[in-house]
Amino acid sequence: MSEEPTAESSSGGTSDRSDPAPVTPAPSDAPKGASEGEARSGQAEQDGPVSESDALRSLTEGSASDDAERSEALKAGAIADLITQRLNADASGTRIGTLALFNDTVSFGGGFHSGGERHGRPAHPGGGSVLPLGGAELVDHTELFVPPEGYDSALGVLCERRLLVLTGPSGSGREAAAVNLLAEALVLGGADGGGTCHRLLDPASVLVPDWEPPVRDSGYLVAVEDGVAGARDFDALPRRLPAVVAALRAHGCHLVLTGGQDLAVAVRGDGAESVAVHALAPVDPVAVLERRVLGHGGAPEARTELRAMLESGGVVAALREMPAARHAARLAADISAGRDVAAAAAALRDPSDQVRTWFDRHRNPEAVAFALAAAVLEDSGYLTVSEAAVKLRAALALPEASPPDVRFRDRLGDEQQWIRLDSDGFGPPRVRFRNAMLGQVVLIYAWTGLDGWREPLLTWLRRLLDHSDLEVRARAAVAAGILAWADHHYAVHRFLTTWAASDSWQLRQAAATALGVAGSRDDSAEAVWELLHGWARGGSSVRQRRLAGTAANTAGGLLGREAPERAVAVLHDALDRDGDWGTLPSVAWGGVHLVHQGRARELLDAYLDWSEPQDLSPMVVKALSAFLFAAGRPYEPTGDGPVDGVPGVPLLLSGLPDHEDAIAELWARALARRPMQDTALLALRDWIDVYAARGGRRTLEALNRLLWDISRKRGSHRERLLWWLDTWARDREAPSPNAALLHAALARTT
Repeated sequence: MSEEPTAESSSGGTSDRSDPAPVTPAPSDAPKGASEGEARSGQAEQDGPVSESDALRSLTEGSASDDAERSEALKAGAIADLITQRLNADASGTRIGTLALFNDTVSFGGGFHSGGERHGRPAHPGGGSVLPLGGAELVDHTELFVPPEGYDSALGVLCERRLLVLTGPSGSGREAAAVNLLAEALVLGGADGGGTCHRLLDPASVLVPDWEPPVRDSGYLVAVEDGVAGARDFDALPRRLPAVVAALRAHGCHLVLTGGQDLAVAVRGDGAESVAVHALAPVDPVAVLERRVLGHGGAPEARTELRAMLESGGVVAALREMPAARHAARLAADISAGRDVAAAAAALRDPSDQVRTWFDRHRNPEAVAFALAAAVLEDSGYLTVSEAAVKLRAALALPEASPPDVRFRDRLGDEQQWIRLDSDGFGPPRVRFRNAMLGQVVLIYAWTGLDGWREPLLTWLRRLLDHSDLEVRARAAVAAGILAWADHHYAVHRFLTTWAASDSWQLRQAAATALGVAGSRDDSAEAVWELLHGWARGGSSVRQRRLAGTAANTAGGLLGREAPERAVAVLHDALDRDGDWGTLPSVAWGGVHLVHQGRARELLDAYLDWSEPQDLSPMVVKALSAFLFAAGRPYEPTGDGPVDGVPGVPLLLSGLPDHEDAIAELWARALARRPMQDTALLALRDWIDVYAARGGRRTLEALNRLLWDISRKRGSHRERLLWWLDTWARDREAPSPNAALLHAALARTT
């Protein structure tokens, strides 16, 4: 065997030779070559420059823990990138994340305040103050009423038992249903003249001993205020039920109490007789709108025309996101009055108004905690979201002696009408907002508007970044980036810099993800890029190296995909530190991430530019080391990513046909001189023995073409390749069949 060709100082130039000879694939059980990964030194990090030998060792000596950690980071970043892209697509040009969205005062519609000005009537002895329902109000509730599912069953119960608790979310049409139930029950009961309907203005008066209906042969509507406070008095209803029902029967009356989920819970007592509770089934809001516009009849042509107008004007979409009957009635009134219904539907869908209105009404920690947990972890399973919400609620509420009786699922249709549980039949239900943008706005409103809750919110979010579920960590990091939209400067100094300089790789990855989200909007991108450049150009302390590493990691993410030229500029700033080699591992990983983002061309061009002197200067060695590191990282699919590689094969190998010239030149430069030559030979043997077997015949053919391209360059490349291919083919401990095939093919070329 001939002596190994010596290393050279130059590898440029090409010569004319014939095409490479074909090769036949070797068996796939080739031995594994050099180890991969980034090694840990096992020693505490020290301030000051890192030597060349230590930095190169960290790239060539791998460990399973490092590989697993980086692999998880890559997957978390991919999940976060997909979420961020969806968020930005959902925005559709809508500007959110500014305080201006929440400056105006907005009143909350709903409740029992229809029918104009009200004046209480004198109290009847023993019966409480009552107010008859006016004729116009009765007509509005009954003439075009759309009965919900289960209406007949509720009517039967009311006729039989005289008292019914009707529950449903505010705005669900529970008042209209109650009035219709009372009117029909009175008619079916034979009340004189059909009876009259009254509001009982003091709901708790029915619980007073010896209560009697003030007016005989009447129906009574009792509106219990939503929330725990309004329902608390009715804990006593089960005990008082026999006396109340007896009084109603004696006076030929019926009574319906309306309220939310808290009322349903309150009346589930241990009384001698159970209270009849009917949960109002959601009524189709589009059906309500059509009935109010077209009446009970309506020609088929008119109905078709109306439905087309509702679809094109965004009305159907608005009612799908906000299905309360009151919204349907409001839009129907707009149509009947000839107003711009498309504008009305758009205003109804405005996420800023929805969020502001909701927070104006719901201030209890239980409701807010679940809304925020859903905003951070949207599309996660219910149990994951509810567990996170319980922990946030504990941070927002006073300490409790025992676990709280919290049942978020029961309140989804009441306090959380904007959230739904979706199930595709495979696995647990997923928590989703009805409007895709609501989660973002909920987070920003809470961050900018709930000043006293900012600290516990941030603490809770930080704990989610240590969650065992990779998806939870990714979503929490995205949420941190959304918070940065509201005030970039505050976020950088309040938490992002601390995370980016942390000794925890998971936390640094979270900071990179959050910065990628923050910089994905045009109005904040420039500030994020300036921050990354500042971190990349920092000093040689441990903290500054970590900040530079986070900058490189961020540049390799979604930001780098959208602006690859700026990304490689950040990598250059982080790498160009002359005698300090401490940032090399982070930059090398940033390059791997850019390749996974589909930006191999821009990265390879940068490595060619940085190694152009082809000497032993620090920047040349760093650039070629980073290239070899990327060449040795096998591809791990991360879902619907921007690249489609061969699992287990480096993307630079499976993508050879697209980047053959650049990759061949970089391999030639790395193989031409020490210290890079030793690392390059180990990496090349991995390509030949490990990855070519995984990639199949096409990968081996691409590798054959690559070696032929390298051999055509000026210098001793052909002789060097032939020597090493022959050496590997004849290796006594682990002979390489693929090296033998490639050697034979290269030897046949002239």
